[in-house]
Amino acid sequence: MSVPVPPYPSPRNLLGGKTMVVTAAAGTGIGFAVAKRAAEEGATVLISDFHERRLGEAADQIADEVGCARPATFVCDVTSEEAIGGLREASLAALGRVDVLVNNAGLGGEASVVDMTDEQWGRVLDVTLTSLFRMTRAFLPVMYAAGSGVMVNNASVLGWRAQKGQAHYAAAKAGVMAFTRCAALEAAEHGVRINAVAPSLAMHPFLARVTTEEALAKLVAKEAYGRPAEVWEVANVMIFLASELSSYMTGEIVPVSSQRA
Repeated sequence: MSVPVPPYPSPRNLLGGKTMVVTAAAGTGIGFAVAKRAAEEGATVLISDFHERRLGEAADQIADEVGCARPATFVCDVTSEEAIGGLREASLAALGRVDVLVNNAGLGGEASVVDMTDEQWGRVLDVTLTSLFRMTRAFLPVMYAAGSGVMVNNASVLGWRAQKGQAHYAAAKAGVMAFTRCAALEAAEHGVRINAVAPSLAMHPFLARVTTEEALAKLVAKEAYGRPAEVWEVANVMIFLASELSSYMTGEIVPVSSQRA
């Protein structure tokens, strides 16, 4: 038996007057959900992704469904330092400043340790962890100069818990958690907060396409609510961390999970 999905939240203007940049925001996953929720909460948003067509479609969809101005877009490969620098400059040009950065880019996959290649390991670490470092390094000086800002990173419960075939992804997400805590201490003295969310299972069409029904059923069985999270339920917590409601929180990893211990 599963606990029903609650009603979609009503806007509360939690980010009124704020600007936000979201990476990996095309499609139907957490990045798109948090960009849409941010727009609903009054933020002016720039969304970025590697997939140009899907990025444009995402911007159109947010504008249509929220009734806001179409978010600015920037095509960015987060494994490229040059592209990330371009994203920073485009963000400042479009938004004037960057109040919130949501680091959502990540790459999964499944492989046993004995079968995993260097390329598989390196690619997951580069997209999921090293890109987070590059983004943070690029945008922190902007926030330091302003004396304020918030970063919200997307980690995973696999940073704490074990799952077969996920050694590379779990290692990357554990790294995201450790990086978040360390960077937050450095940023605090500049008035900048850095936190992360750690979702367990958030369902969206892409996940359904790349995961077998049997595997999904096993994952769902671990959830106390008997269902996966909606992507907007994860986005809600990211919006909280981006807002002034979490003003005393930094270096924290907030689980968004109903997983049984």
